[in-house]
Amino acid sequence: QVQLVEAGGGLVQAGGSLRLSCAASGRTFSNYAMGWFRQAPGKEREFVASINWSGANTYYGDSVKGRFTISRVNAKNTVYLQMASLRPEDTAVYYCASSPSRTWVQPDYWGQGTQVTVSS
Repeated sequence: QVQLVEAGGGLVQAGGSLRLSCAASGRTFSNYAMGWFRQAPGKEREFVASINWSGANTYYGDSVKGRFTISRVNAKNTVYLQMASLRPEDTAVYYCASSPSRTWVQPDYWGQGTQVTVSS
């Protein structure tokens, strides 16, 4: 059974930074692409970023390009989301996701989410 456990959420002021992490277990981490999504109250879940199995290829949603960075350390079975220049509109529950492929496709496993709140 694949498990994804996010950590690092919290309350931060606008303009600040946070780093989220997602620890994966249950299958060979380095064989699978990983991603981050977010969902704000009353809104649909939104794609944030993805990274392929090796870390060589990354993709970002338009709303976070240039501010967020996704990375992974396969030896630690962990994917990260470094968030900078945070805005109140970044407030959401952030979810880690695992894709059943080395390149990013629709994920098959999700974490439980971690709350990020950005105050103005």
